[in-house]
Amino acid sequence: MVDLQSQYKRLKSEIDDAMANVLEQTNFINGPAVKSFQSNLEEYLNVKHVIPCGNGTDALQIALMALDLQPGDEVITSTFTFIATVEVIALLKLKPVLVDVDPDTFTLIPEEIEKSITSKTQAIIPVHLFGQGAEMNAIMPIAQKYNLSVVEDTAQAIGCDYKFNSTITKLGTIGDIGCTSFFPSKNLGCFGDGGACFTNNDALAEKMRMIVNHGSKKKYYHQIIGINSRLDTLQAAILDTKLKHLDNFNQRRQKAASWYDQELKNIEDLQIPSKSSKSDHIFHQYTLKVKDGKRDELQSYLKENNIPSMVYYPVPLHEQEAFTEYQDKDISLANSETLSSEVLSLPMHTELTEEQLKDITTTIKRFFNHE
Repeated sequence: MVDLQSQYKRLKSEIDDAMANVLEQTNFINGPAVKSFQSNLEEYLNVKHVIPCGNGTDALQIALMALDLQPGDEVITSTFTFIATVEVIALLKLKPVLVDVDPDTFTLIPEEIEKSITSKTQAIIPVHLFGQGAEMNAIMPIAQKYNLSVVEDTAQAIGCDYKFNSTITKLGTIGDIGCTSFFPSKNLGCFGDGGACFTNNDALAEKMRMIVNHGSKKKYYHQIIGINSRLDTLQAAILDTKLKHLDNFNQRRQKAASWYDQELKNIEDLQIPSKSSKSDHIFHQYTLKVKDGKRDELQSYLKENNIPSMVYYPVPLHEQEAFTEYQDKDISLANSETLSSEVLSLPMHTELTEEQLKDITTTIKRFFNHE
């Protein structure tokens, strides 16, 4: 699904030099590379503050902690996403309110968000799924109307451009706080765990910097309850090196997606990824919808032909055993339930060759007798 080895070999000299520099300095915690990456990512995103942290799940937790939410407060988010988005809400004794997604873009339906708002609602977490943005032009006015905070889950969409009103901006910088993961398979990935929060709000930035450092501005003096969540200096050095290539990484993914689109668009039992009119798509995943109950059969056929594929996500969160108590029986989540039986993601990474793409698409067309 992801060829990290080939990407490393292509960038080996740059990455090795960056890692060797950290090893020479032996400054492994909050070293110069962390500060350099933070500064360069702020410039890239055109955002005032980047707060590096240990991983993407921590980033979401840190963001919610910074908002001073109280136990029982409600946070609206998607039921069709990775568990981390909802897990941190529950861990903080908040109430996740799970809302359905658009069947084509896989992102939150703004009208469903508004229907779910109550007197206890305090925040919305739109998930920019698979590499394109949720409908932020509709979500932000809803948040402003009801005085709600917005935390963008940008773990799958780092570097993606979005036309917010009339301005092109990076996803993760529109809401109060943006969060991302640098898990190795992400569009910008390190060689272990890593994450970050972004904000243009000075007060939130100051609080999040305290939270990641045990609630402290000065060592051994703790103003608030925090956690220990730091981006490792070695990982920061790798990310700082790879950040220079992020736009190229995303363009390579888009080129591979265009091949898939062209080759698969005429198969009536498949729906190729839909693209938002406001958001770019940087294809963290290339996710098809397979109709007429053929998804699992197609996946098995691909496996028989040594082609990997993945189902993201086979069970929507409201049907997970851990979250059944949070399902509101009065709210329809039918789109997400249907998607969980239809979606199939094909290999997507920066090193896909034309030969590989041809093999994948030829095999799919053979399955559907479209050769």
